[in-house]
Amino acid sequence: MSYQFTIIVPVYNEEDNLLRVETELLAYTKIATKTTKILFVNDGSKDKSQAIIEAISNRNLEFSFISFKENRGLSAAIKAGFDYTETELVGYIDSDLQTTPTDFNLLLEHIGTNDLVTGVRSNRKDSFVKNMSSKIANGIRRSFTHDGMDDTGCPLKVIKTDYAKRIPMFRGLHRFLPAMILLQNGTIIQIPVQHFPRVAGEAKFGVWNRLLGPLMDCFAYLWMKKKYINYEIASKK
Repeated sequence: MSYQFTIIVPVYNEEDNLLRVETELLAYTKIATKTTKILFVNDGSKDKSQAIIEAISNRNLEFSFISFKENRGLSAAIKAGFDYTETELVGYIDSDLQTTPTDFNLLLEHIGTNDLVTGVRSNRKDSFVKNMSSKIANGIRRSFTHDGMDDTGCPLKVIKTDYAKRIPMFRGLHRFLPAMILLQNGTIIQIPVQHFPRVAGEAKFGVWNRLLGPLMDCFAYLWMKKKYINYEIASKK
């Protein structure tokens, strides 16, 4: 089958969620507006995630995986997913399924005239502390990047693959994907999506890496923005 869209699913110790991920993403491939495949990126899980991922991939042609030797973090997992994507469009969703794959169709409606479409979680089902820390972190990030995005931490995005592959990722930069598309003179838009409580597994981010970590990353982004090389070929032989 000729696929048009790859969904990256970063995984770190999510053994209790993965069968539900299989069910929901397999169901989505039946209604997707683009022919869709799924790429698990196992970020050095220490539980049974890899065995489950291999079983899922063996019984479903739409699923494949890459597996890190050791844990390298969400940004590294997303970057690896970009590197191994061959379709014209790439997206990602967290394996906790606090967002739903069906909302990818909402984002895909807008990708033709944009280079990145990100979800913005409406009526979030997280704790007060998590919601407030995310709100503060997004405000800080917007003041540095001026990207106009309200919720860059939303784990539901669609990007044109040629733009995604040109993003120079470093640890923490997954929060700056819209800003990095703007550095390429690309266009971005945010679309409201559904949000659900986590039903299994444990959150991987706390107050520290939701507030103080992103603040330090903002300075890294400013350095990168100043040094970023962007060019277009006018002609060649």
